[in-house]
Amino acid sequence: MNTSALHARHRAVLPDWLALYYAEPIELTHGEGRHVWDAEGRKYLDFFGGILTTMTAHALPEVTKAVAEQASRIIHSSTLYLDRPMVELAERVAQLSGIPDARVFFTTSGTEANDTALMLATAYRRSNQILAMRNSYHGRSFSAIGITGNKGWSPTSLSPLQTLYVHGGVRGRGPYAALSDAEFTDACVADLRDMLGQTRGDVAALIAEPIQGVGGFTSPPDGLYARFREVLREHGILWISDEVQTGWGRTGDHFWGWQAHGQAGPPDLLTFAKGIGNGMSIGGVVARADVMNCLDANSISTFGGSPVTMAAGLANLSYLLEHDLQGNARRVGGLLIERLRAIAAQVPAVRDVRGRGLMIGVELDDPTRAVAASVLESCREAGLLIGKGGGHDTSVLRIAPPLSLTVAEAEEGAAILERALREAP
Repeated sequence: MNTSALHARHRAVLPDWLALYYAEPIELTHGEGRHVWDAEGRKYLDFFGGILTTMTAHALPEVTKAVAEQASRIIHSSTLYLDRPMVELAERVAQLSGIPDARVFFTTSGTEANDTALMLATAYRRSNQILAMRNSYHGRSFSAIGITGNKGWSPTSLSPLQTLYVHGGVRGRGPYAALSDAEFTDACVADLRDMLGQTRGDVAALIAEPIQGVGGFTSPPDGLYARFREVLREHGILWISDEVQTGWGRTGDHFWGWQAHGQAGPPDLLTFAKGIGNGMSIGGVVARADVMNCLDANSISTFGGSPVTMAAGLANLSYLLEHDLQGNARRVGGLLIERLRAIAAQVPAVRDVRGRGLMIGVELDDPTRAVAASVLESCREAGLLIGKGGGHDTSVLRIAPPLSLTVAEAEEGAAILERALREAP
């Protein structure tokens, strides 16, 4: 069956709102390293990694071997039984999290991880009031949509939570954009204090992405969330760091995104997903023991922490640490960002190049989003896959390849992107 026929079947049986990239969508059939192939046999350099999920490499032998060996023994048991791979991965994640006396609960996605964090915070604080950042994205569930500050990903205004949106997640837009970094931070802290002065009762938590993923890889100045943390502590409010996209060393400078704001200590809760499974469905929450253990009702997870996904996570995390992929993200990502900034200086359509490590956003002067669509198509035709995002009136190309990217591959991808940007309408 050809790809166009598969596309017709897709449209006939799946929701209209289930987005597909490209005017003629592609079917990816296999991958290796930083490359994937489609059903027509075309090879692509992958600069998006299944939405920041293929963290180390496609078809990484260490991960595929661990999955196959575990699947040959037992695939599923649920959390009602002891699960050695789950305990071993939880031990490693707890130690790496930086949260003292940490407990770990595994889920199947980042959305479910954020749901769990919200449940824990609201139960612990006995409040349904949540602070969230403007332009944010935290998942597609009912509660996660209720705290999402990006209208393009928020299909309903109904919510079980009362959400109050705070300034600070976007440095280059809004009433504080013209301020210096220090002035920007001071203004956002003052806004937070003012907002808390208008709330009734106790606020449960602030949830924030250190770098906003879907929102276009935007971020505040380093240290802003540390300043927020000081204010939150005065009121007993918890801090949830959504590390679904920023975790595991992708930013290069830090293993977790919160560490750029760590002057006031670690968050109370940390959520993760995507990269740890390298394509397998793993999410989770790390929290202080008193927060994690605050529930007074039974709970299990049917699929969270399954033996197969945990085996994959252990193998993937071991590979990441043993091969210093965080360091590679810092080195190769730094070169790539500078290369893209040099391109941007010569292309009027580019408004900004920002990011850290191998998490890079190229913001376009593109109110109709036609330029982004054109660039995506041109890159695909030339053998490069990238993503897109943005919030409000922005259009951003999202670049997040596997963390094992080589310098030669970075240069190859940058050259393709440069041609696409120069040829864009």
